[in-house]
Amino acid sequence: MKLATLRNETPDGRLVIVSRDLSMAVDAGSIVPTMQQAIEQWDSVVDELQKRYDGLNEKVLADSFEFDPSLALAPLPRAWQWLDGSCFLAHGERMQRAFHLEPIDNADTIPLMYQGAGDNFLGPREDILVPSAAHGIDFEGEFAVLVDEVPMGCSAEQAVGHIKLIMQLNDISLRSLAPREMKTGFGFVQAKAQTSFAPVAVTPDELAGAWRDVRIHLPLNVEWNDKWFGSPNGGEMHFGFDKLIAHAALTRTLGAGTVIGSGTVSNANTGDGAACISEKRALEMVEYGEPRTGYMQFGDQVHMEAFDLEGKPLFGAITQRVRAYGGQP
Repeated sequence: MKLATLRNETPDGRLVIVSRDLSMAVDAGSIVPTMQQAIEQWDSVVDELQKRYDGLNEKVLADSFEFDPSLALAPLPRAWQWLDGSCFLAHGERMQRAFHLEPIDNADTIPLMYQGAGDNFLGPREDILVPSAAHGIDFEGEFAVLVDEVPMGCSAEQAVGHIKLIMQLNDISLRSLAPREMKTGFGFVQAKAQTSFAPVAVTPDELAGAWRDVRIHLPLNVEWNDKWFGSPNGGEMHFGFDKLIAHAALTRTLGAGTVIGSGTVSNANTGDGAACISEKRALEMVEYGEPRTGYMQFGDQVHMEAFDLEGKPLFGAITQRVRAYGGQP
């Protein structure tokens, strides 16, 4: 099943069901009006949502309409919790080598995770607004899961059953602001201001054989200013989403609608490219002694999209331009 949220006069938008090929949609309001309520009531609404989804794909619903991703908000426009991991060891190792950082203790056995701002996610076509290009504007291509309520102390085995939807995202980072915040040990605030999402969230069965070991075994295709930047595969995630959920829930309950990210998708094979500029700069520093690629500038565009095993659209695309906050060119 595929779900999206279309813009209306409310912050949470209106929930719609989207066809498998992303061409058509039908309103879900007669079943449940918003994504947050759908996650909170999942067991009582999923069967009716699935029936509408099946009818949409069979083209028997008279009230269906063309799906326009430019009208989409993030599938869940605002979340009670947004927790982002860093689960691709190749990414962390490259950053350590480039910047001569000490290895993080137990990084291969205990997931790294920070809590970001979930109160105002961006839709797939919304501009990235930044006060200054000097902040080091970067994109980060990731996958994420959306869970129902997870009890404190949930095990990794139990966590799998709490994953209801899978999403794809751009975790926008301001690299010039990150080093100081990292040194404080208090986590990111200024350096992680916005996160945008592809228009459609999907149930795990939509990935078919690409959903294995609680990981997404698909490449994430990234373009910067219409040029290929990378296609790293999510299958190299060191910790599965089950381990991330269990880690986050060790000392707290995760409310229904918590979003948990994978961290920047990264592969050991450098030929796969990268899903963020910072990783490419790190590789350049190791090879040349200095970075040769700058960060994003105002007017730049990033495009991200993942396809299923048959090469068909899965989540839809993120396509965003960087703009100066306040409307300055």
